[in-house]
Amino acid sequence: MTSSSDQSNLFRQIIMDHYKNPRNKGLASDPRGYMTVHLKNPSCGDDLTVQLLVEGEVIREIRQSGEGCSICCASASMMSELLESSTISEATEVIRNFNLMVKAEPFDEEAIGDALSLQGVSHLPQRVKCATLGWQATERGLERIRQNRLAGEDSTGLSQGGHIDADVEKEENYEA
Repeated sequence: MTSSSDQSNLFRQIIMDHYKNPRNKGLASDPRGYMTVHLKNPSCGDDLTVQLLVEGEVIREIRQSGEGCSICCASASMMSELLESSTISEATEVIRNFNLMVKAEPFDEEAIGDALSLQGVSHLPQRVKCATLGWQATERGLERIRQNRLAGEDSTGLSQGGHIDADVEKEENYEA
């Protein structure tokens, strides 16, 4: 059985690994076909952009880039690694479970992979926005793709790409 201290140390190592060696870091040089979502949290300085390339129902690629605290950057790395190659519905379910976890509500531990290491933020309300920024960006991007498809746009919902820009502190969206 793993002690609480051992588990805490393991979680810290996972977070630092994702922070120092981020997965899917860097934005596409040609954003056509990508949904680009830029979110920032001015209260702590986190500033993150996520790009989603969705083909049919599958997230083919997730890119992420930004600046922020170790929690924000590590969480975005975990999110991109976990959700890439999943279907939109699978990704939506993983995001739902992650959001439940950070609210300290019952969730499926197996659904969220390395992101389980961020469970402790549920006890630190000021860090919840840090941990959820990348997940929020992805959720908003997937929702926009759904809206575009319902509006009868091309099969990806992104013939030329799309962009969402928002300040999560104010929760006002500025769409280009």
